[in-house]
Amino acid sequence: MPRILVIGSPGAGKTTLARRIAAAFGLPLVHLDREYWRPGWAKPSDADWDKEAAALAERPAWVMDGEYFDLSGKLLARATTVVWLDLPNWLCLSRALRRLARHYRQERPDLADGCPEYFNWDYVTFIRDIWTYPSRLRPAVLKRLKTLRPDQDCIVLRSSRSVRAFADGLPSTLSEAA
Repeated sequence: MPRILVIGSPGAGKTTLARRIAAAFGLPLVHLDREYWRPGWAKPSDADWDKEAAALAERPAWVMDGEYFDLSGKLLARATTVVWLDLPNWLCLSRALRRLARHYRQERPDLADGCPEYFNWDYVTFIRDIWTYPSRLRPAVLKRLKTLRPDQDCIVLRSSRSVRAFADGLPSTLSEAA
């Protein structure tokens, strides 16, 4: 059964692409933002998240979007395919800011209940994380992707055009996928 993990910087378009993949193949969609965060943007303990991520990973088939790697590595280990949106930081930042403006003080369906979009000092840190993703977080992603087994596929998309081409190449219906 397919288990597809869509990763990348905040604002890269993980949720949008994951929705399209899940719809194309009739797979359950799991938003890791929704699973990870607690009301009020509270983080779970590492032990709690590791246990929850392991349970999510054990599901027989899924499409997951997010980059909340668990300590045990089960999400990545169980994925049959990893799609990495390795897009420029300026593009991801502009998308994240547009999303903030569009959903300001609202809860998005891909986020946990009690986690509305808003601007505060934590959001400034979020912006810094997006801007420094190429130098600070990207090397860790590359390191993790090097641990993929030969039976795991890795698709790296580095531009909006390549993401669109990939998404447009997906079947438009489940019957077309069969």
